[in-house]
Amino acid sequence: MITAYTADQIRAAEQELIARLPGGTLMLRAAAGLAAACAGLLGGVYGSRVVLLVGSGDNGGDALYAGAALARRGAAVEAVLAGSRTHEAGLAAFRDAGGRIGDAAALDRADLVVDGLVGIGATGALREPYAALADRAGAGPGLVVAVDVPSGVDASSGRVAGAAVRAHLTVTMGAYKTGLLVDPAAGHAGRVELVDIGLGPWLPEPDVTALTRDDVRELLPRPGAESDKYRRGVVGVAAGSDLYTGAAVLAVGGALRAGAGMVRYAGPAGPADQVRARWPEAVITELAEPSIDRVGRVQAWVLGPGLGTGGWARELATRVLASDVPVLVDADGLTLVAKEPGLLRRAAPVLVTPHAGELARLTGAAREEIEADRLAHARRAAAELGVTVLLKGSTTVVADPGGAARVNTTGTPWLATGGTGDVLSGIAGALLAQGLSSADAGACGACLHGLAGRRAAGGAPLTAADVADAVPSAIREIALDHRDELPN
Repeated sequence: MITAYTADQIRAAEQELIARLPGGTLMLRAAAGLAAACAGLLGGVYGSRVVLLVGSGDNGGDALYAGAALARRGAAVEAVLAGSRTHEAGLAAFRDAGGRIGDAAALDRADLVVDGLVGIGATGALREPYAALADRAGAGPGLVVAVDVPSGVDASSGRVAGAAVRAHLTVTMGAYKTGLLVDPAAGHAGRVELVDIGLGPWLPEPDVTALTRDDVRELLPRPGAESDKYRRGVVGVAAGSDLYTGAAVLAVGGALRAGAGMVRYAGPAGPADQVRARWPEAVITELAEPSIDRVGRVQAWVLGPGLGTGGWARELATRVLASDVPVLVDADGLTLVAKEPGLLRRAAPVLVTPHAGELARLTGAAREEIEADRLAHARRAAAELGVTVLLKGSTTVVADPGGAARVNTTGTPWLATGGTGDVLSGIAGALLAQGLSSADAGACGACLHGLAGRRAAGGAPLTAADVADAVPSAIREIALDHRDELPN
């Protein structure tokens, strides 16, 4: 499992370790890892042009020591001293190695820029001259390496309040920082490389986690010799309307492809006909009235994709949420419960899967604020509503009412197309029916959905139906691939 921490958690662990080491040891460890990462990115160090952006804090010291190491290997290294003060020992080592002091114009000819302006303790917008240097670094020709976190991003939340460095590589020290996993900050980090400086024994419980392949493999249900379709999970899908027939088809497809033993579809005649034509495996109950009495036993429900928001849909949603099994609520179902939050107060688990706009309707927060601080809003909604929240978007966050949060690391921008969320609902609903908790079903469902999206896209546009069809190969990839981490 990938674990990530807030700035306060990291600083407390660093103080514990620093107290046990000779002075400066931790910085030298960090700088050595940084220099090695820079050398790897450059390919050939000798003759390369490297510019250091040096702030007043320890990140500036890391950059100076790393710059000294690169200078000793034959790089032409210049430092732009942007802070009100400079790490004295680091600057001395840099000068002794042949490093030179330069100005911002050096960024226009650099092969590599090392961002050491501010560290993990910085919050809010960058001030000048840091903001101008962050913008200029991105506009220049050089590859950009951030020290610990890109300057201008909030290490603890993922917020970006103004100008921020956009790195090709972030070399983070000791442990992942929460902001490196959560957009918008994650979008500034590029590839993240972790340097072990010995913090492990002093790190507390993580702020957020991200599942690895091994984690997902262990959580995914597998049929055994005694399995039958009922033991493998029966999921009910209450979705679709005469206006939105496709949503029902896609949600049912996601559930079937994710391994449900049986899918029972309940809905009006129009979408029922479409589901029957595309998925003959599904058991269909056409509903003339909004009742689930004739559907049969299910172990979880998927409620809402394309259902509509009128009186008929509201009555069906009320009956589904009155059942005693887990319910996943998505799309139109979210609009209905936003009008009547009391529908979510039930003994059995609830997993809601909103995008930022839908979460705004559920909580009253502005969509822009949610997108700027995804983790905090997902956690707040989970606590206030008493449900597990899967907040979809460029970073998918799964938060439970107790405050635990997971971040999904799979996916592709090609998934931003109509209907893919309906497929995700079916996948996660199938996992609920197979006995996973809301948090595990959400996290594993998001992972499989992201992997299926990548396989379906292959670098080109996809459709939601393509994603559903690719789910079995995503499961196969998880089952057979023994690498430690999911791809970034």
